[in-house]
Amino acid sequence: MTPPLLEMRSLRVRHQLPLGDGGHRLGAPAPDGVDLTVHPGEVVLLLGPSGCGKSTLALATNGLVPHAVPADVSGAVAVGGRDVATTRPPLLAGDVAMVFQDPDAQVVTGSVLDEVCFAPENLCLPVGEVLARAEAALQDVGLWDRRADDPAVLSGGGRQRLALACALATGARLLVLDEPTANLDPAGVEEVYAVLRSVAAGGDRGVLLVEHDLDAAVPIADRAVVLDAAGHVAADGPVRDVLAGQAERLAALGVWLPTATLAGLRLRAAGVAIDPLPLTPDELTAALDAAPVLPAPAPRAVAGGVAAGGAAAAPSGAAPSRVPPSGPDGTAPVVSVTGLTYRRGRRTVLDGVALDVARGELVALVGGNGAGKTTLAQLAAGVLRPRRRDVAGSVRVAGLDPWRADVRSLTSAVGFVFQNPEHQFVTGRVDDELAHGLRVRGVPDAEIAARVEDVLARLGLTHLRDRHPFWLSGGQKRRLSVGTAIVCRPEVLILDEPTYGQDREHAVELLDLLTALHDDGTTVIVVSHDMQLVAEHATRVVALADGRVLADGRPDVVLGDDAVLAAAGLCTPPLARATRGLGDPAWRAVTRLADLPAPARLAGVGA
Repeated sequence: MTPPLLEMRSLRVRHQLPLGDGGHRLGAPAPDGVDLTVHPGEVVLLLGPSGCGKSTLALATNGLVPHAVPADVSGAVAVGGRDVATTRPPLLAGDVAMVFQDPDAQVVTGSVLDEVCFAPENLCLPVGEVLARAEAALQDVGLWDRRADDPAVLSGGGRQRLALACALATGARLLVLDEPTANLDPAGVEEVYAVLRSVAAGGDRGVLLVEHDLDAAVPIADRAVVLDAAGHVAADGPVRDVLAGQAERLAALGVWLPTATLAGLRLRAAGVAIDPLPLTPDELTAALDAAPVLPAPAPRAVAGGVAAGGAAAAPSGAAPSRVPPSGPDGTAPVVSVTGLTYRRGRRTVLDGVALDVARGELVALVGGNGAGKTTLAQLAAGVLRPRRRDVAGSVRVAGLDPWRADVRSLTSAVGFVFQNPEHQFVTGRVDDELAHGLRVRGVPDAEIAARVEDVLARLGLTHLRDRHPFWLSGGQKRRLSVGTAIVCRPEVLILDEPTYGQDREHAVELLDLLTALHDDGTTVIVVSHDMQLVAEHATRVVALADGRVLADGRPDVVLGDDAVLAAAGLCTPPLARATRGLGDPAWRAVTRLADLPAPARLAGVGA
């Protein structure tokens, strides 16, 4: 067997956590005693619950832990036969390239082309080779036409693809990717995995992939390595043996599983013989077709505040059908967007958007990268306050003009969660971060303490209350950012990719919390690329393309319209993909795990 590109033996990392007096203390080990190898031509999935040490392990592959990130490290890590502990990270750049969980953390230049050229230039390659590598990498990720742009004007997904291009351009034999598709639309996810498939197919390069979108990752992965909450290796083997063979155990650990596998577990619990468990929608379709008898699906609850029949895509040039602007009780909309056009430089980001959201709805904004989803959310929340010359139309939220309201009034009415959690942290402790907004509003100390304790417990952050927010894992940061918004109990809660970086257990808990808030009357607007998440939880879907509203209606209607999905650069949710070809009309309508004939709640396999 050829020598491994990466070899870890008994890796144990304890981060040095800063204290207020200038000293530090060592955190709990994560990862703890991990053995891991990656060979040429191999794609290895690294899975585990939030906080188990996946990102730390990834940073240890190129020496950033401990050379740049202070930590106590034991065990051994070798890349390309070189000892990482005794080799400075710049000297490893030709052997291992990394795409960080936060792509903004690795942007250093002022143009897309310069960014991709940066690494090969620093490897002292000839100019012609530098430019050839940069062009090939940008073509692979679909950014060659934007090579002159400033990376800052790219969408979150665009910056994610740029980071991948930078890694490819190094020519490194080992690619380490930490949640590389978290900010990508489904079309972008397919592009990234096509690139990774070709990288692995070459036979001389390997991939270590930290990923939660297993519906996309499973088809190209060879092995899966699973860490438990304590950072120990819980499973290591071929993908099918681990994900299907140990599905119940992984679900109990809070690890993401493919949607088809989750569906198979629920069907088994309902008495349907599903053996072996499926990993892909096609396998689930085959298993359902082979079942002698299928029980009736669960009755679909009609979501409040959504018009019967929803809405379909608009014909070219016509205005889209729209859900009635008032709530079930006839009250005025709590969010009203009228004729909104917004320009950034010469580019029209939003073009005549009209949208009304009734009190208590849970609305999902979907669409491809650059469709205008985040911009619309930021304008509605008042996070983006446009210059008069750049905008036309109006926005009203909870009776306020978000572009002109004072900050105290606005933040009392609207909570906003950024796509990047670090963009909103302002204190040095987790509990202080939650308390900050309440203190600004003059909430009594006793009530602040009670609310903070409640949110810490709900989001699984109690044991991290004294940790600096920047020292949390990616998933923990995301939960904290959501907590800072919900602790203030706003009328409207707007969230940009709320499940980014979450393990399955905490994603389910977070979505259940958002659903409970919505049930209690809070208006929730979610920007998401996760079509299964949208199908499971939204009461209404608004699809955007090129800054315009393409469709607006019930999730099963919008997400079941192939023309809308194609125009918006989206894909059919995995479960709907599996059921739409079945003979039984009732089963063809199944799009959510909650629609399956299973007990109302299964530990670890909830929607």
